[in-house]
Amino acid sequence: MPRQATELGALAVSRIATAGYHAVGGVAGLYLQVLSTGGRTWILRADIGGRRREMGLGGYPSVTLSGAREAARGARDLIRAGINPIDRARAAKARLTVTSTQSGWTFRQAGEAYVATHEAGWKNAKHRAQWSSTLAAYVYPVVGDLGVDAVGLSQVMDILTPIWTTKTETARRVRGRLEAVLD
Repeated sequence: MPRQATELGALAVSRIATAGYHAVGGVAGLYLQVLSTGGRTWILRADIGGRRREMGLGGYPSVTLSGAREAARGARDLIRAGINPIDRARAAKARLTVTSTQSGWTFRQAGEAYVATHEAGWKNAKHRAQWSSTLAAYVYPVVGDLGVDAVGLSQVMDILTPIWTTKTETARRVRGRLEAVLD
């Protein structure tokens, strides 16, 4: 049976000053991480999908000991239910990014506007069709609903990685079209 951490109180937690991970008890895998710079964060260590993961629960003291324990219990409940709380948090953040950029342009809107603006200069009808079809097939499913300002390297890699080795020329063209729309 694994060793259980002694359950610390709020005063004991506030006195922890040495850098490293400090088990606070109350919930298995809940740690206070003290950085060498003096910053403190709550970390939940858990096995998710057969892999050891660390999930940040917020900074101390803005997230209290009781708040960190409550968040850790909630994450543990999700893990028991077969849900990855880290993926769930990322999805929530992505949705928040989409809703916060509703006043701005989504990538789909920017792509459609770019095609509409430039297609008159493209003499070949096939070229016009390829622009729209490659954006619709490879780009919009991944970043179509994200704001243009939210598209970063990780999203571009998510678009290009599946096709880079099998459809190299298409991937090269998609990359160029992504750059053109983003510029």
